[in-house]
Parts: sequence; structure tokens; C-alpha cells
Amino acid sequence: MREYSVPVMVDVPASAGLADTVFARAEERPGAVVMRRRTDAGWPAVTAAEFRDQVVEVARGLIAAGVEHGDRVALMSRTRYEWTLVDYAIWSIGAVTVPIYETSSADQVAWILADSEARAAFVELDGHEETVREAAPELKAVWRIDGTLDAEGVPSSAVDERRKRVSSSDLATIVYTSGTTGRPKGCRITHDNLLFTALNVLRGPLEPLFARKDPAALLFLPLAHIFARMIQVVLFEAGAVMAHTPNMKNVAPDLQGFQPTFLLGVPRVFEKVYNSAEQKAITGGKGAIFARAVDVAVAWSRAESSGGAPLGLRLRRAVFDRLVYAKLRAATGGRLSAAVCGGSALGDRLGHFFRGVGIEVFEGYGLTETSAPCSVNMPGANKIGTVGKPLPGVTLRIGDDGEILAKGRNVFAGYWKNDAATDDVVDAEGWFHTGDIGELDADGYLRITGRKKEILVTAAGKNVAPGPLEDALRAHPMISQAMVVGDGRPFVAALVTLDPEVLPEGATAERLRADPEVLASIQAAVDRANSSVSKAEQIKKFVVLAADITEDSGHLTPTLKIKRNVVLRDFQQEIDDLYGGH
Repeated sequence: MREYSVPVMVDVPASAGLADTVFARAEERPGAVVMRRRTDAGWPAVTAAEFRDQVVEVARGLIAAGVEHGDRVALMSRTRYEWTLVDYAIWSIGAVTVPIYETSSADQVAWILADSEARAAFVELDGHEETVREAAPELKAVWRIDGTLDAEGVPSSAVDERRKRVSSSDLATIVYTSGTTGRPKGCRITHDNLLFTALNVLRGPLEPLFARKDPAALLFLPLAHIFARMIQVVLFEAGAVMAHTPNMKNVAPDLQGFQPTFLLGVPRVFEKVYNSAEQKAITGGKGAIFARAVDVAVAWSRAESSGGAPLGLRLRRAVFDRLVYAKLRAATGGRLSAAVCGGSALGDRLGHFFRGVGIEVFEGYGLTETSAPCSVNMPGANKIGTVGKPLPGVTLRIGDDGEILAKGRNVFAGYWKNDAATDDVVDAEGWFHTGDIGELDADGYLRITGRKKEILVTAAGKNVAPGPLEDALRAHPMISQAMVVGDGRPFVAALVTLDPEVLPEGATAERLRADPEVLASIQAAVDRANSSVSKAEQIKKFVVLAADITEDSGHLTPTLKIKRNVVLRDFQQEIDDLYGGH
């Protein structure tokens, strides 16, 4: 058993609430730019005073509608400026935000609204309003997120009175797990959970990211997920400029328009950036140059991790910086130098590539139950291939069975109305059992090696962690998704899908799935993945599916995690065929 902890750097007083900074900043620096709103005319600024005034207006409307301290208010919308505005307005009066993914089904919406006992809801689109009204006709009010609430008769002072009643131990939000299996459970996250974690991130590992001139970040991951939500709080507490993109397809042009210094994403985002750049180079007849540039970037980064790059390598990197890397940075707006990545493993080679290009990616680890981060790499001490050291105030332990355990004020207050489920994951000593398998090295860096419930056991009794194999396969430019199978089977196999964005114009996965050149290319990716594991863990066969598996198809969560049980059910025939029809 190994354990590692980092001392607390910032405490949070019992009287603190998440909305306090909104009001304090408006008093101290009313003209400071805190956000930029995406409009057809560009990115106009929102000052601290303007944001405070808008928060107060929404909060007055909530009070007028009868929303009390502790009441739950649902929020179903894409990531946009109003999401953050409504969130802080709800917090300012001591109410509780219940986020709902805008892609949620009617059944999921009905479950969350009923389970949380929401009193009211904000929605973005017509379809959201129809779904919410049908799912919960008893709701007190359903408002459009960009509409105006009736606040007649409620003075601004009423908001101040309500805000001063908020304590750090109060519930801030109930975040429902994305539900890869079973009913989503509501995680009770307090003001202290979010503030304590955010402030210790800022004074700890990620402080240098916000020390540069005019720090700014673009949010495009769903704010219904705890990862983006925590970054929202971090950015506001840091005084960085925040902007939002509601549609993932607009990320590329919005990066160029907003010009962030900092980004957060999941591995698939960075894989897409790499694969797109590689495909563009190949199409333009510069595939060989790009391949050499990648090798140099990776080699330079690896050398920097072990004492520094020699002169010849530094010179080659300088050449490719002009030819390749500068263009990649320009595509992100020209100011981006750092990103935080979570959700699953990025992969060593991709991590070294981005650092060599000049955009350092800091991998972190956490769950909804830990208010997002438990650990994260940091500038100047980024050990690529790990998810960093524990955050200040967090202790990590590796149990006798390899499971990662966490303790600290980032750990949630338990599942909403489900003490039995809470007792299943939080033991008598206060350790949260993550369900993930990992290792802590002598320096305190955590490496994730698998998911306890996803470990496959072959018919021969060999334990296989599918995650590392899947991450390696997804690094291939043609592969969109990969899922390793083999539980109770004689050998390990894989389901693979092709990325529609890199297929030749007019081509389909259905037509190319049996193409000899495509299969040879996928086999090469399988061979590379197999080189990192023992013979018993290697993928012996694979099948290319006729179409991609996506969130829309029901096979991925909103944070792009594979719903393994759904894939196993829907592609049972393809899996059986891999094993001779049995």
C-alpha cells in the first residue's frame, strides 16, 4: 500500500459562498473584463460590474418566483454565457443548480427532475422546453435561459440578504453521473467542495498558467459535467477572462477569434487536432515533412524530461517550428500555450508531441464524486504518462487490490437520497473508493492502469485492462473509437470504428471496412498497441464496424466515454463472429 498527500495551501472560511467573488470583484475592479460573449459581431467584453448586475437581475427573478434557500433549480442547456450567469445567480441566493445534459433523453430528464425534486428549470431550446414540461408538468416554472424573469417587487438588497446566509457547507449543485450503467446518481457537491478545490488549484499546481498577461480560456465541454464546471469556478476565482462555445464544431474558428491562453479538453479533442493536422499534411503532399516534425517534437520533449535536448535536436526543432508548429499554434489563435486534459489517458506520444509543438498538455485525474480533480500535472513538473501529483489538501492511497482511494475536502457530501450507494464508495475512515486501478511512484505521481469494474478476465484467467489498449488504438488517424472485448473469451479482441472526418470524400465506413489497405493500416495500429502488453493481453482479432459509435447513436456519454454495456448489447453478433460465432 502506498500513500501520498500534499499540504493544504488555501483554506475556505465557513461563511464563504461561490457567488461572493462576483460581488467582491465588482466592488474592487468594476471595469475589469471577466468574460467575453460570443456574438455575430465578435467577442464583446463583459465587465465585473456588468456581470454582477446581471446576476442580481436573475437572482431577483428567482426570489420573486418563490425559489428558497436549498431549493433545486434544473439547468438544461449547451455551454454558453447564460449557463454561467444562471449558475452564479442560483448560488447567490443559496439555491442548488441541477445541470442536465442538453442531449439527455426524455426518460433521463424525467428521472433527474423527479429524483432531485427540482422546483423550477431553465432551458435553452424549444426541444428542451418540450422535454422538461412533458417530463415534469408539476414544475413551478420553466424559463428560457436567454429570457427575462419577472422580478417586480424584489429589491437588490434581497439578493445580498440571501447571499449572506450561504455557508461553505451548503449544497451548491447536484451533478448526476453520466450513466454508463444504470440510473444516474446525484452527487451532492457543496460550496466548500468547489471553492476549496479551485483555490488550491490556483495557489498550487496551475498557478503559473494564470500568472501570464491577460489569461483567458474558452469553455466548450458540457458545463453539465463537473470537469468544465470546476474550470468555470477556477477561471472566475483567478480573474481570467472566460468565453463559451456551444457547438463543438465551432471550436476551431472560435479559438482563432477568441485567442485563449489556456484550454481544457478530453483526449479525443487533442487526438482530433493531431489527426486533422496529419491528414491535412498528407492531402497536401507534405505527409513526410509532418511525420519528421512529429518525431522531432516527441524526441525534443522526451529529451527535455531527462536533462535537456542536445544542440542538434534543438536546431531541428527550430526548423520545424517555422515549417509546422507555428501553423498549429496559429490555428488555436496564436496565444495558446497550455491545456488541461482529463477523462481518460492522452497517451505518451501525443503528450510529448504537443509539448514539442509549444502547447503543453497537463493531464489530471478525478471523478464527479471528487469535485473533478484529485491530481494534476503542473508547469515545470509535468511527468507525461501520469496524471500528476495530488492537489493540495488531497491524499491518495493505493489499496491492496490496486484501487485508487482519495480523501480530502474535494470529496463529495454523498449521493442524493441514496445513503446505501454512498456507503458503498466511502468507507468508515472517509476514503472514497474510486473504482479505478493505479500506481503511485516514489515522487507521488499517479498513473492510471485500468478501471476496476472494466477489467476483463479471459477464459484462461488473465486480467486485462482495456483502457491502455483502446487509448493506443485511438491515436491512429483513421480510428474514431475502439473497444476491447474478451471477458470470459479465449482471447482479447477489439471493435473499431473509422473516423468519418478523415475518410476520402464520398467514402463510407460501410464501404471501407473490408478494404485491404484500411485493414492493413488498422492492423499496424493493433500491432503498436500490442507491443506495450504481454502476449496474453494482446489483441488477436478485430472488426471494423459499419458506422461510428457516437453520443447520438447512444453509445457514448456526453463526455465521450464508451457505454460498454450498450455496445456489448448492440454489437453482440459482431463480437460473437470474432470468436467463431460462439
